[in-house]
Amino acid sequence: MDIRKIKKLIELLEESSLTEMEIVEGEESVRLSRGGSASPGAMHHVLHPDVQAAAWSAPAAAAPPAAAPSAAPAAAEEPAVPEGELVRAPMVGTFFAASSPEAGPFVSLGQQVTEGETMCIIEAMKMFNQIEAEISGTVVAILVENGQPVEFDQPLFVIR
Repeated sequence: MDIRKIKKLIELLEESSLTEMEIVEGEESVRLSRGGSASPGAMHHVLHPDVQAAAWSAPAAAAPPAAAPSAAPAAAEEPAVPEGELVRAPMVGTFFAASSPEAGPFVSLGQQVTEGETMCIIEAMKMFNQIEAEISGTVVAILVENGQPVEFDQPLFVIR
C-alpha cells in the first residue's frame, strides 16, 4: 500500500472522533487505532497477517479528552435493533443511500432484496464503494441516515 494513502488515513483518523479504522486492499491491510492497550495515539500498520505490526507514534493531542464522556450518552440513547441479519459497514466512510442526490434510495423499509443487490454506497477517500446484500430477504430497519459518517463494522441495515 502506498505510503501517501497511509498518511492520508492517519490524517483522517486524527481529524475524526473515530478510535479505530481498518482498510483492506487485496492481501494488504492497514489498521489504525487510537488508545487501546498501546500508548495513547499509537497506530499500527499491518501488511499481511503473517507480518508483525510496526508501531507509529501520533501526536498525543489527536485524542480529545472529552471523547469518552460524549460517547456514553450516545450509547445509552441508541435504539433497539430489530432481530435479523445485520449488514455492517466494511470500512470507515460516509454513508449514501442513493447513487446521487437526485436519485431515489437503493433500498427502503419493507423492500425485498436479493443477495448481491446494492444497498448503499460508502465513500472513503474519494472512492465510492457499493455495499451489497449478503443474504436475500426484507429490509426491516435502516440504521443510518444519508450523509452520516459510519465506522468499521457499524450496523447499517437489518434484513429478515
